[in-house]
Amino acid sequence: MCYNNTVGITLAFRYTSEASCAFASVQHLVREVAAGWEFRMLHATTASFVFLCILIHMSRGMYNSSYSYLTTAWMSGLVLYLLTIATAFLGYVLPWGQMSFWGATVITNLLSPIPYLVPWLLGGYYVSDVTLKRFFVLHFILPFVGCILIVLHIFYLHLNGSSNPAGIDSALKVAFYPHMLMTDAKCLSYLIGLIFLQTAFGLIELSHPDNSIPVNRFVTPLHIVPEWYFLAYYAVLKVIPSKTGGLLVFMLSHCIKYSGIQRIFEKPTFVYKLYEYHDIHFGSRLLNVSLYGIHGSDSCWPGTCLVTG
Repeated sequence: MCYNNTVGITLAFRYTSEASCAFASVQHLVREVAAGWEFRMLHATTASFVFLCILIHMSRGMYNSSYSYLTTAWMSGLVLYLLTIATAFLGYVLPWGQMSFWGATVITNLLSPIPYLVPWLLGGYYVSDVTLKRFFVLHFILPFVGCILIVLHIFYLHLNGSSNPAGIDSALKVAFYPHMLMTDAKCLSYLIGLIFLQTAFGLIELSHPDNSIPVNRFVTPLHIVPEWYFLAYYAVLKVIPSKTGGLLVFMLSHCIKYSGIQRIFEKPTFVYKLYEYHDIHFGSRLLNVSLYGIHGSDSCWPGTCLVTG
């Protein structure tokens, strides 16, 4: 994340946060500035890999039931995750392409059930030049707040120690240096290699081609699709016809993570009954999220019937 902040600061020197010039400034950076395309692709690709690492890290914490005894670390991590979601969404709007503009329009309209929030956030009643300037400032500031939360997250983690698959709390600890440090350095080198491969060769298509088209307020894209790390949330909003209902479900899905509901299953009366089904339960969660992500990327044509049961 700190690496992506550095690349983002470099890109900010060439970006113009005006609706009439934003798209042109990005195209100028990619086509005319030396290595500009590489910096832009690095910034976008690293954001995807940051979300991939966060989701893997959260999945490990859920598998090890870290939320049951590392409460402060879990809560700070969830706040950091929500902050990362907000930062990524704000950055997705900045290129000011078709998908950026209409994605911002759709997402901000979901917040309309909350009084006065949308005009305050957009600086008006629709996405405009003022909105772009506000999103750019917030996208620049929030990553530094995230760095502070990372320090707090690590601090809370070291208060009690990290979790483990066996669920054993022992005073026998493994020294961070050299074994853990070298293991993390090796994984980081592999990750950086994958990022550069994706940046140079585009092994996986991570961006929508419609975002290479300048904004046209009078032409709505045929299918508005967010980034891959938002697809599961987007699927929830698609299957719920009510805008207010979709917003409530989205908020409740995160409130459950913050509340103590999950701790019910950690009581002794439940542990022995659910231990043998733990892997099945965790696997069903991953399958559920994966299916939501696949559905979020699908297009609902006229006449399509979604059956739930």
